[in-house]
Amino acid sequence: MAWLQLRVHSRYPEFVDEILQAAGASAVSFIDAEDDPVLEPLPGETPLWTHTVTLGLFPEMHDFAPTLSALREQLPDGDDIKIETELVEDQDWVRVWLKDCPPLKFGTRLWVCPHEKRVDEPGTVTLLLDPGLAFGTGTHPSTALCLEWLATHEVDGWSVLDYGCGSGILAIAALKLGAASAVAYDIDPQAIQATLANAAANGVADRLTTVAPELAVTPFPADLVLANILARPLIDLAPLLASTIRPGGWIVLAGLLDRQADDVRGAYAPWFDFAPEGKREGWTRLAARRR
Repeated sequence: MAWLQLRVHSRYPEFVDEILQAAGASAVSFIDAEDDPVLEPLPGETPLWTHTVTLGLFPEMHDFAPTLSALREQLPDGDDIKIETELVEDQDWVRVWLKDCPPLKFGTRLWVCPHEKRVDEPGTVTLLLDPGLAFGTGTHPSTALCLEWLATHEVDGWSVLDYGCGSGILAIAALKLGAASAVAYDIDPQAIQATLANAAANGVADRLTTVAPELAVTPFPADLVLANILARPLIDLAPLLASTIRPGGWIVLAGLLDRQADDVRGAYAPWFDFAPEGKREGWTRLAARRR
């Protein structure tokens, strides 16, 4: 079976990755557009090449029109995007992805690794995660910002809500870093399926509860709410998410472009006091404490 491959030159390869997966890509990977090796990074850094090409693999009969529209409409302003297509022969694409996917370190104590590239470093926690049906492997700047927040804060004994859980990466990371329990919610049934599977693979399934997409999240006094979704839903959800957090508890908001941060902050300002924000590659993470 032949496949169609989309080659996307963009300043925001991780975001292209998310868009291509949402468009139905069977596999997404990164390659170096130039002879520009990434040498030994500093602790906590997960750099890509200066000029990175994102490859999306699709079935041969895939209609690219909606995908191209999504790329042009959803990438941040000012991106000089270039798109090419080519026909390629079949391969074991999961193995190709794993071959080029390095373990990622966040802060000084959290690793996110494919199962085949597990890291066992003394004094650190390892979260095992392979590509699957739902978003969230730690490569996107928004996910990385959330993981960095978790890795640099003490969450021992906390109760956590992961709203828009995707692969479950944030809830599972919190549990492995010491949280007592986590509730994971997503509107996509595949996300719930992936979260349960990943929780079991990481030995934390007994402390994680999922909420089915057709059910509403019941407010409860969480110590921490993680919501890595999009700016507009975050704004609309402000009263609900605020009601789930105990006084003194934290909320971490991500999935928003830098230009959207003020609007999201304003929606939560009636209930929260904000800490300094985190930024990476055009994306902002907000963290705030409930009054």
